[in-house]
Amino acid sequence: MRDMVEIGMGRTARRTYELDDIDIVPSRRTRSSKQVSLAWQLDAYRFEIPFLAHPTDALVSPSFAIELGKAGGLGVINGEGLWARHADVDAKIQRLTEIAEKEGTEAAVAALQELHAAPMQPDLLAAAVAQVRAAGVTTAVRVSPQNARALTPALVQAGIDLLVVHGTIISAEHVGDGEPLNLKTFIAELDVPVVAGGVSDHRTALHLMRTGAAGVIVGYGSMQGATTTGEVLGIGVPMATAIADAAAARRDYLDETGGRYVHVIADGETLTSGHVAKAIACGADAVMLGVPLAMAQETPGNGWYWPSAAAHPSVPRGAVLPYAIDEERVPLAQVLNGPSNDPFGSLNLVGGLRRSMAKTGYCDLKEFQKVGLNVRG
Repeated sequence: MRDMVEIGMGRTARRTYELDDIDIVPSRRTRSSKQVSLAWQLDAYRFEIPFLAHPTDALVSPSFAIELGKAGGLGVINGEGLWARHADVDAKIQRLTEIAEKEGTEAAVAALQELHAAPMQPDLLAAAVAQVRAAGVTTAVRVSPQNARALTPALVQAGIDLLVVHGTIISAEHVGDGEPLNLKTFIAELDVPVVAGGVSDHRTALHLMRTGAAGVIVGYGSMQGATTTGEVLGIGVPMATAIADAAAARRDYLDETGGRYVHVIADGETLTSGHVAKAIACGADAVMLGVPLAMAQETPGNGWYWPSAAAHPSVPRGAVLPYAIDEERVPLAQVLNGPSNDPFGSLNLVGGLRRSMAKTGYCDLKEFQKVGLNVRG
């Protein structure tokens, strides 16, 4: 195969590509950016912009989920995070960031692990869900495959709209110490749509689609030094290739089922509006943002960011790092819609994506997935 290379005698590997390895190719047509729609629909829920927030306490509080929801996106609350364990989360996060600033990221990760050692309190999480629901925006909560069966009934009773079963790496059947979690059976018994991930290859994406998931997350939230899965586990997800593979699985599943469309959500290395555009061009329907949203004044992390995997009790896979401190922080509306004074694309993510689509002649997200691509070098 042309994409296989020999890395030593008798050992080959597939050549894969990151988003920075590719470029979008202009076409013969351009259009006004005012003619571009960024709307998409996941099951019964319509969103005006293709942005989800990574389910980390650094980003998503109930109030931030409301603000992002009103802006047309989706904030995903970490159902096993601090909002499910502590009544004074803002104070806990402030103390965490003070430790990170004074003692460094290792001390901060230890503090994060300690905070997550507190027992989960269903009433606290139900109150967070109720707060988001009362604002009239779509409510989504993330659970891990290990705890999905135990936590989901209370979440459904609390009134969630979407359930996100999310781990660093997920499969259609999670084998744990007890009875395996069979996602197909699990999803079939639920009255709410499920988004599952992350995956990095065609086969696993196709298997997840066959479980009945409404959406599949590709990647594991790798973000500019904050996620350390590569260092800890040696596992990497080249996002351009991973998204394209999942999009191919979506096409195969569409043919297999005679028309059931499963959305592909990219979660990793989308740091700028250009990265967002490339992720959509590779086949994603939406993008799960991490670090870019840390710049927003409304996030509880006060400009600090860590992925949800950073709190693992024995194998943490993320650092607590500052990305936007004090005057560098701007309103969420500016992160999404500008105005921007950053020439590198970290602000006005909506405007950058919209203009990329307009400059290449496309008017909606599904059409933009057909845009031409080049590989650098």
